[in-house]
Amino acid sequence: MTDRAYSLFEEQQKARGINLEEVKAQLKALKIETPSWGYGDSGTRFKVFQKEGVPRNPFEKFEDAAQVHGLTGLCPSVAIHIPWDKVEDYGKLRNHAEGLGLKIGAVNPNLFQEDDYMLGSVTNADAAIRRKAINHLLECVDIAKETGSRDLSLWFADGTNYPGQGDIRKRKNWMLEALGEMYKAMTPEMRMLIEYKCFEPAFYHTDIADWGMAFNYALKLGPQAEVLVDTGHHLPGANIEHIVAYLLDEKRLGGFHFNSRKYADDDLIVGTTNPYELFLIFYQILNAAKDLDAGVRDNVANIAYMIDQSHNIEKKIPAMLRSVLNVQTQFAKALLINHAEIEEAQVNGDVLGAEDAVRRAFEFDVTPLLHAIREEQGLPLDPMKAYLSSAYGKDILARGKGGASW
Repeated sequence: MTDRAYSLFEEQQKARGINLEEVKAQLKALKIETPSWGYGDSGTRFKVFQKEGVPRNPFEKFEDAAQVHGLTGLCPSVAIHIPWDKVEDYGKLRNHAEGLGLKIGAVNPNLFQEDDYMLGSVTNADAAIRRKAINHLLECVDIAKETGSRDLSLWFADGTNYPGQGDIRKRKNWMLEALGEMYKAMTPEMRMLIEYKCFEPAFYHTDIADWGMAFNYALKLGPQAEVLVDTGHHLPGANIEHIVAYLLDEKRLGGFHFNSRKYADDDLIVGTTNPYELFLIFYQILNAAKDLDAGVRDNVANIAYMIDQSHNIEKKIPAMLRSVLNVQTQFAKALLINHAEIEEAQVNGDVLGAEDAVRRAFEFDVTPLLHAIREEQGLPLDPMKAYLSSAYGKDILARGKGGASW
């Protein structure tokens, strides 16, 4: 980084009324959780692609995650998926993570990969299968207690493909019963993050199909239940930032699963197909951070930013690096928004002026700013280049093929 590049950037932002010291402090505070499954073998509906060097167990997943955190300073926690990351001794896994400078993050139950769940898990018409599914949810609460995890991240594949296949209202109530039993088992420090998806793998109806359904369940359960927004789980044209603003105002935005989609699937790297959407999501979050309501500000402070991606054709660690760096870049741009300028334009009915004030921040090249904070944190200016020039990618090839997969 040249001092001149940053000095010019600083002068430019100062003239706009932006305090770069405050911006840098917020950038340094940004934390993004990476998923264990993002480091393992994965694939499409048609094939799991095995790659050389992928982790063979949860312990090696954390070792790869430590590379991402060490190079970016952004990713101190790793989400786990059960049973993909099931181990005999979770205390041992927790100690391993802490020895790498990491912690175990959200615990994600898996209720979609067993034959019993073909027609649903917690909403299955068979009471014995519903009981099995609920027991797995309770198992994950116990695992969270052992790992010191705060969040339980819930996504259900439950739904139907044809009219008449299931009783939608019964399934709605079975879902609430299951969530309610899990909610009662949580400690006061835990949170239940309820995810939704408009369709897939169920194509006629999905039991939790949108943010409103997830929000309704959260309201019925209590204050420890919040909504998880997956940026790839919406119909084309959905205004995700509107959903974010609404949930923030209701103090029920629990977190994000960051990824991207071109049409339906959601495993593309976040920020690759629509970076402006990601920027606008952060705009709504930062706008809420100035709210006079302390409850809204507290909600902003407790948002869990998480990556949810299975990298099928990309190399795992570079793909994760690109993911978190894309998030950091758009967050940096959103921090350059002059909210006072926007508010003035809104009051005056200046439509184009308000839009311009938002868009102008997006158009800034924030490279000098990102280089400056990395330099201050003792991190490489270009984390991707630093990884690719290191020996780690070559060393892990000794693991061979056939590592842990989902």
